[in-house]
Amino acid sequence: MARGSEPANGAVSNHRRRRFDVRVVPHRRRSPFRLRDWRMSTKLATVLVVPSMAFLLLAGVQTNALVGRTTALNDFSGQVGIGRQITAAVHQLQQERDRSAGELSELRQGGDRQAAASSLRQLQASTDKAIVDLRRAAEPLADADASWRVAFSQALEAYDQVVDVRPAIPPAVLSSNTILGNYNRAVSAMLDLLAEPTPGQNQPALNDAVLRYVQLARVKELSSQVRAQLYAAARAGRYSTEDRVTLTDLRAQQLTALGAFRVAATAEQVRRYDETSLAPLFVAATRLEERSLPASGAAREVLPSEQWWEASQQRQELLRQIEAGVLDDAVRQAEDASSGQLRATLLVVGGVVTVLLVALLISLLVGRSVARSMRLLRSQALKIAQDELPDTLDRLKTVTGGVPSIEVAPAVVRSLDEIGELAEAFVAVHRSAVTVAVEQALMRRNVNAMFVNLARRSQVLVERQLELLDDLEREESDPDQLENLFKLDHLAARMRRNDESLLVLAGTESTRRWNRPAGLGAVLLAAAAEIEQYQRVRIESVADVYVVGHAVGELVHLLAELLENATVFSRPDTAVVVTARAEGAAAVIEIADRGLGMSPTALEQANTVLSSPPAADVAAVERMGLFVVSHLASRLGVQVRLHGGEGGLVARLGLPPMLLATPGQGELDQPAPARMLATSAARGMVAPATAGLGGAARDLPVAGRPPVAAVPRQGRPVPVRAEDVLTPAATRDGGGWYSRQGPSTPAAPPPVAPPTIPVTAGTNERGLPVRVPMAQLSAVTRSAQPTSAPTRTDPDPEAVGGMLSRLYSGVRRAEAEDTTEIPVPPSGGHDEGGRRQ
Repeated sequence: MARGSEPANGAVSNHRRRRFDVRVVPHRRRSPFRLRDWRMSTKLATVLVVPSMAFLLLAGVQTNALVGRTTALNDFSGQVGIGRQITAAVHQLQQERDRSAGELSELRQGGDRQAAASSLRQLQASTDKAIVDLRRAAEPLADADASWRVAFSQALEAYDQVVDVRPAIPPAVLSSNTILGNYNRAVSAMLDLLAEPTPGQNQPALNDAVLRYVQLARVKELSSQVRAQLYAAARAGRYSTEDRVTLTDLRAQQLTALGAFRVAATAEQVRRYDETSLAPLFVAATRLEERSLPASGAAREVLPSEQWWEASQQRQELLRQIEAGVLDDAVRQAEDASSGQLRATLLVVGGVVTVLLVALLISLLVGRSVARSMRLLRSQALKIAQDELPDTLDRLKTVTGGVPSIEVAPAVVRSLDEIGELAEAFVAVHRSAVTVAVEQALMRRNVNAMFVNLARRSQVLVERQLELLDDLEREESDPDQLENLFKLDHLAARMRRNDESLLVLAGTESTRRWNRPAGLGAVLLAAAAEIEQYQRVRIESVADVYVVGHAVGELVHLLAELLENATVFSRPDTAVVVTARAEGAAAVIEIADRGLGMSPTALEQANTVLSSPPAADVAAVERMGLFVVSHLASRLGVQVRLHGGEGGLVARLGLPPMLLATPGQGELDQPAPARMLATSAARGMVAPATAGLGGAARDLPVAGRPPVAAVPRQGRPVPVRAEDVLTPAATRDGGGWYSRQGPSTPAAPPPVAPPTIPVTAGTNERGLPVRVPMAQLSAVTRSAQPTSAPTRTDPDPEAVGGMLSRLYSGVRRAEAEDTTEIPVPPSGGHDEGGRRQ
């Protein structure tokens, strides 16, 4: 378990993201102004909205033009329709003007003012009523075009002048031209208002309709002016020179206007006019008018005033009827054009709305289908990327037996378009990834099987080596050689721990197991016995806590890795302090050293590895101690955290209550084994018999060095191997450590009451105790030399070869049974020993 340097990048598996992280590219921030970063729904909405807006814009322009045309025709129809009130007002003004012209001529001859006023009063009232009707009819056209409103205002102003000039008629204080000029201006303004309606461009038929009734109104106006001139002359009894010129000019204008009407009028309208002109009343007025024409060499005849008035009045009524008919035709035509335009506009608007709605509906259906397919594909992709594939990889990485079959879900998008093909391609990629993961799991399983096979073969050899070393240590009396054998014994024990680490790397449990609870102090001492520099481990205080049997072996391995790390990465003249205390139903172990320490970043990464065991890879092999500790802690449910201490590092282990047990009476106050005492005596570690694990401990010298005064000795003997600490209970109760090869050492008869304190003759120059021959014998009165050498029987080589062959066959069968494919236990289950996986 290396310290002091930053771990390699990628040592911690980070293939699994947060479950609810939906960002596909987490290293780049999404920008709303970058088109490629838009969501699919936004892109579909844009594709839908932009053409729709363009279509709406064009349709809006077209509809606006149609609505404008419809509005114009509607206003035109209203303006043409109000022509009825305009012609009625013009007809009343014409009658009032013509009558006023005759009354003025008679008043200037000394006529009766009261009679003139009374004869005009009724006509004036009729004119006022017609103007009131005109004002009422013009109210809906208040929002008409500006030119028509201006013409209407001018007509009303001209009529107001007529109203102002009326009081001047009976006294005849104003000239006839002034008074009649006001009437003429009012009638002319009314006729201009009548000609104001314009249907717009490309409407020649409607323009002709307006022209026809306007030309006929002018014909009627000229006929009315002729009547006024003739009636004034008849009331005066003579023609003035000005009257003759005016009449000639009016008749010429009348003929011109009549010709223009005939040109613009329809055949039906011309026929109606011709029929009207042949009516007896019309013919009588025309003949009477012809009498006023100058004959050859004769003077103009002054017509009888009342006869002329009656005849001309009848002719004006007939012209009024023709005018009303022509105007009705124009109104009907304008209304037909307006209603037709309205229908066309409504059809176009309805068509536009219908097309837009259909387009929107189709676009929504297509967009919804695409968005739904993309949403399903995205959900499946995120589910595979964040849940299924990481779970599958984790599952395959934790497989210890046979590789289970992994089913890949089919594509959720069943369409045959590009999205469906993409979904199928993604499922194919997922299936390929799972296939590769399964192949890698099979390859890892094979590699793990090779690791297990090699580790167990090596364990067999190491166990045989340890047995041989035990025999050699028992038979060796030279302190120097015994020291070398002890060193070799420790190296072999470390080799066995490396083999067990290789088994952890392969995901297999250790073959050394303990079936009864053991004291935590004994576990700590056994862990210290597994490392090279065991002399530097100082166990200060240990609570009276016991560990369940099935966890003893792996806990010893875990503590040994931490102690090895603490001794290797700290100064050789310092001690590694170990304390253990109970916290409620749990227990806490702290291992403190005065070493190099770790940087905050390296410490955080190491704690991450300890909390989440990584998969076996090159980084795990390079830092095998950290890998083994993390996996053993995960198996046992032990919490391991590294903290920065004062000039070193503190490893804190939290043992859960499930690993602690109440021991039986047999585990209490175990005596130190003979082997441990002999080893301690050989090293000169003399301690009082009552010194416990929590007693005053002293530091020991580094292996192979003479003691130094600065490093105090430890009061309790330190064993050579872990089984030396945990063997006594096994020898009494028949349990304890066992492996495939059986017990590491054959059971020996109990020693015959050795002395409590080994008898030594001081230490040599290397700091080792000098052995006193025969001082450990129980019978001190017996002769110092044996009377006869013990008889030693050499084993038969063939018998030994057969025994080894059978042993090797049994080991092979056990290995075959241990590598048999077993189903993967579900997550959160327990193994045989009751540990949570």
